[in-house]
Amino acid sequence: MFYNRSRYVALYSSRLVIRNADRKFLSVFLPFGHGIGLVIHVYIFSTWLNITLIYPRVYYINVDNTIRQDKGKEIALNPNQQILRINDYTYHVKSQTTKREYDVIQTETGWICTCPDHSFRKICCKHIHAVEFSIKIRNEVRQRNEVMIEQMTNDKCPKCQSRNIVKHGIRHNQKYDLQRYSCKECKSRFSFNLGFEGMTASPKTITSAMQLYFTGESLRNVTKFLRLQGVNVAHSTVYGWIKKYTNLMEKYLENITPQVGNTWRADEVWVKVKGDKKYLFALMDDETRFWIAKEVSDKKEGHDASGLFKQAKEITKTSPKLMITDGLRSYNDAFLKEFWTQKNPRPVHIKHIRMSGDMNNNKMERLNGEFRDREKVARGLKKDDSPLINGYQIFHNYIRPHMGLENQTPADKVGIKIKGDNKWITLIQNASR
Repeated sequence: MFYNRSRYVALYSSRLVIRNADRKFLSVFLPFGHGIGLVIHVYIFSTWLNITLIYPRVYYINVDNTIRQDKGKEIALNPNQQILRINDYTYHVKSQTTKREYDVIQTETGWICTCPDHSFRKICCKHIHAVEFSIKIRNEVRQRNEVMIEQMTNDKCPKCQSRNIVKHGIRHNQKYDLQRYSCKECKSRFSFNLGFEGMTASPKTITSAMQLYFTGESLRNVTKFLRLQGVNVAHSTVYGWIKKYTNLMEKYLENITPQVGNTWRADEVWVKVKGDKKYLFALMDDETRFWIAKEVSDKKEGHDASGLFKQAKEITKTSPKLMITDGLRSYNDAFLKEFWTQKNPRPVHIKHIRMSGDMNNNKMERLNGEFRDREKVARGLKKDDSPLINGYQIFHNYIRPHMGLENQTPADKVGIKIKGDNKWITLIQNASR
């Protein structure tokens, strides 16, 4: 309801006070019951009657988001104001003025929030802005700390680093040919075969065998494929390649820190080791699906999982804000020992997961399913530190693209970019340098 008296207009229904009534665009201050002052722009149609401005109706009200954006940025940057990422679409944001927590959910039409500001006014509230700022800040940090693993090039002399090199014939090995070079500066002759020196098979053959093995083929099926390519090797030779280069890449990659998120998941899956039933405990980042840490245990109940959590802290140089596991007591004991702190914001442990809804562990079960499918082909493992476990972790993180990550690898998501069409060769060469 509007009335005009001495250039003063009041809107009783929303408890707003509007000044300068002779303008079509007005700014209004809303101080009642919102915790913060909000500036609202009121757009109206007006008519002139006897040199008096009459307001028959308010047609459109647009809320200025500047203050809400500032408050959202303040929430995102406040270390004591916790924003918990539950899954790909749901976040928990604490209220600034009360002890309540609001759910910020991403839908097909955009973000929604359970706070009154969004529920009743259908506007972008400060909690939504806080989540958007949090995502933006996290992506900027990853880009700033991005690690680029470059493909080795054949344009420098390995002895004097001169680019003045020329081709100097072909070296004919027993199984493949290799281009030779000579340097015009230091007069040395060499060939580019970093990481594969002394190998009877070519780098392409070795990496093709590794790709086939970790995608699900048995060692004997791999040798059958290589035989069709004109390479006749025993299955034990292929196993030697996998063992050698898995150990080499593992030592190199453990020196690179992945930029993981603040929500982690842990679960276990049983495997056969020399015919005995054992359990593979694994810990994964929820946002990027990066497989952070693993360990093999003789038992499930009573296992001390603190070693798994401590290993994850050492690899990532950080701790999670939210830990999602099942109800196994080992996880709760390890969480209290490794992650719990009296300082705010305190980490949260969700241990009552369901088969559906927000509190599920489907991503971790998907990882377990991947490994079980590969382990079934091998019909069990020969030892606890089998190259199948270590190698599959490398394959999952750095080689295999995931549909849930827009056909990117978890390494791409945590800021570790591997160049080259053959990522196996790029990793092996950099690990051998």
